[in-house]
Amino acid sequence: MPSGPGKKTTIYDLSRLSGASPSTVSAVLNGTWRQRRIKEATAEFIAKLAEEHQYSANRQARGLRNSLSGLIGLLLPIYDFHHFSSIAQAFELRARRRGLCPIVVSTHRDPAEERASAEHLISYSIDALFVCGAADPDGVHAVCKAAGVRHINLDLPGTLAPSVVSDNYGGARVLTEALIDVFPADAPLSADELLLLGGREDEATRARIRGFHDVRTARFGAASTGGVDLIGYSARHAKLAFERHYQARGRLPRAVFINSAINFEGFLRFLTDHRSDDFSGQVIGCFDYVPFASFLTFPVIMIRQDAERMVAMAFDLLDEPPAAPQVFVIPPLLVPPRTALTGPLDELDFPGDDLREGAL
Repeated sequence: MPSGPGKKTTIYDLSRLSGASPSTVSAVLNGTWRQRRIKEATAEFIAKLAEEHQYSANRQARGLRNSLSGLIGLLLPIYDFHHFSSIAQAFELRARRRGLCPIVVSTHRDPAEERASAEHLISYSIDALFVCGAADPDGVHAVCKAAGVRHINLDLPGTLAPSVVSDNYGGARVLTEALIDVFPADAPLSADELLLLGGREDEATRARIRGFHDVRTARFGAASTGGVDLIGYSARHAKLAFERHYQARGRLPRAVFINSAINFEGFLRFLTDHRSDDFSGQVIGCFDYVPFASFLTFPVIMIRQDAERMVAMAFDLLDEPPAAPQVFVIPPLLVPPRTALTGPLDELDFPGDDLREGAL
């Protein structure tokens, strides 16, 4: 390895350390290793060595040679939401493993802001853009197409570029079935005691409502209508809606399918105004993973969207785009009550952390 002050690690140093050829190391560092049919394990090993030995490519020179900046962008609706923060973390990890510098921007589900942010990122010569949860993904597509920038839709699909989304219909069916099955045979749930609350008229919510109604119809024997309260994605509006349902019945419906972690936050605010014994026999489902919610006093069943697989597939589609726009569906995971899952942050070791037993 290099020695002496100011000596930098080179591709040839990494080649000697890894046992791979300099061209293989270069392909890993510039993100073209999949086209070269290099094994993922080899790519991860070389990327880890590069990080350990503080390899830093001369991005300006590389950009002049390859017309690439080494920058890659992600548009998010918001940061303060476990699903989107998991997508951002998975995106950053994979981008850095490819030797890319990730840039993440939130747009608040505002179509004008989505297009303006895309234009701003493109002005910095990003090599590609991930468009996550956009209110108008096709509007962002028009901006990217005009600039010749590769782009992928995440979480919500568009019609003009490849999209990677959760199986919202299948996940809603699984969650609705799980909510109904919690109740014992001697005190079964009835159709009017099952409510879906939250979300608005977007593709994900429409798919979840279809799944909810299909299970409700199959299990209760009649065409399912009603039982849905679309109050948007707002904790404040969710709190008010829960209070309204509570006042109408003197309690909540026995089983509630909450259609977002944001709406779940509204449910927690609602709980603070009521006694805990008001919720005996209550069962909650949430189409999102809220890590600490699993340990409430009553059952909380959740759907965790697989952010890691979604982002991995999106990067694969950048490498080998389909001939025509397609929607690729990733199954989510049912999380039973009293379950704590791992996530992208588990892969990080923060400077200063000391994992030795008894270290002070």
